[in-house]
Amino acid sequence: MTVHPTVWVDETRPAAAPRRGTLRRMLARNAPGYLFLAPWLIGFFGLTLGPALVSLYLSFTNYDLLRAPDWVGAANYVRIATDDPKFAAAMRVTFIYVVLSVPLKLVFALAVAMAFNRGIRGLTVYRAIFYLPSLLGGSVAIAVLWRQLFASDGLVNMLLWKAFGIEGPSWVSNPDYSLYTLVVLSIWQFGSPMIIFLAGLRQIPTDMYEAAEIDGAGKVRQFFKITLPLLTPVVFFNAVIQTIEAFKAFTPAFIISEGTGGPINSTLFYTLYLYQEAFGFFRMGYAAALAWILLVIIALFTAFSFLSARYWVHYDD
Repeated sequence: MTVHPTVWVDETRPAAAPRRGTLRRMLARNAPGYLFLAPWLIGFFGLTLGPALVSLYLSFTNYDLLRAPDWVGAANYVRIATDDPKFAAAMRVTFIYVVLSVPLKLVFALAVAMAFNRGIRGLTVYRAIFYLPSLLGGSVAIAVLWRQLFASDGLVNMLLWKAFGIEGPSWVSNPDYSLYTLVVLSIWQFGSPMIIFLAGLRQIPTDMYEAAEIDGAGKVRQFFKITLPLLTPVVFFNAVIQTIEAFKAFTPAFIISEGTGGPINSTLFYTLYLYQEAFGFFRMGYAAALAWILLVIIALFTAFSFLSARYWVHYDD
């Protein structure tokens, strides 16, 4: 009988590095994958990460596109925090817009999605029609149309006069109402969250509603005890996405106010103010600082949303 000696392997020793030939073979084997990834890698490093890093550098400089950037340190950020009243006005307008438009849009989208979920004839046609404003709402043409609708001699005032005998104001040029016309425009673009809500409603088992009806629960109780808790992941997703989009809103305010943010800064969105600083006054360094502050605000909101989600978002597990 042959006895084979026992070979002990020292597992604490680090594994030998792969040879150069092995690395070459691995690269050759994965070359098609890297080739397909090349457009995304070029776009990410050339159009996203690279410009973002350049923007971060420019935020610490005084740059006007004509001369070389002049390093000023944190002077741009200090000026934003201590000596820029338009920054405070833009923040106020933007936060009012976000607080009003996002919840109202989600409520309206959920209501329409629940109506569609009951099963109506021609659902696909209605779904496409209601989704259309989400595709067109951010366009220049819709913003121009919206400005005409809410002008002093627009369709809205004509309807108010003929139906109720009320002579309405010029909604887009009155600082008391101009921002709310943009909120209404945002609510009108409820198609995207509506489709997502409808998909979430289709995932709720119908037997849960049948059991609730047997127990005597009405429609309102079913909504708050079954529909809304099971729909919280979808509500969370829509709330985060729509809030980020609301912070980035630009085209409606730019077109309706003709790029001024007026009247009296009532529609001076943060992105519009950033645009004015960059392409109106050519203060690119200052605009870059404003852009990074907006990024931090959105990141803080997103982080807070994810931290708070554990207390109100309910998953199947």
